Amino acid sequence: MDELDARLLTTMRAHPRIGLTELARLLGVARGTVQARVEKLTTRGVITDFGPTVEPARVGYPILAFVWLQIAQGRLTESVEALHTIPEILEVHGTSGQHDLLCRVVAKSTEHLQEIIATVLASPAVQRTDSTIALSTQIPFRIEPLLNTAATP
Repeated sequence: MDELDARLLTTMRAHPRIGLTELARLLGVARGTVQARVEKLTTRGVITDFGPTVEPARVGYPILAFVWLQIAQGRLTESVEALHTIPEILEVHGTSGQHDLLCRVVAKSTEHLQEIIATVLASPAVQRTDSTIALSTQIPFRIEPLLNTAATP
């Protein structure tokens, strides 16, 4: 990752609907260079999508919770398969420490969140949950500071 890659990614994030020609103009490089860089970054898995970012609260899911799960020994795959069927679970991360998985969950209400957690606990692979409801977002997802740091030698 060099300085041009970082500028390219930062500009794409700032202008998500930008075309390659305009991107090249803003960066001061040839269109072919931009296209090659985007293809390289996509192939390497640095760029993972080109879709719009959707705000769950704006589509009827204002509750954001982080739910920790303890999984029965040897049943991780089974638990992840069960979690995959629940649309309100946006992300699941394997973790170290006291808990095995961390889930990012959205819900229509606290009652709905309770129903989701009950569904999670219905899986015999899940032994215990521990939930925290987010009251506000102090720093939304960001990548630009990391890109700027990663581009420096």
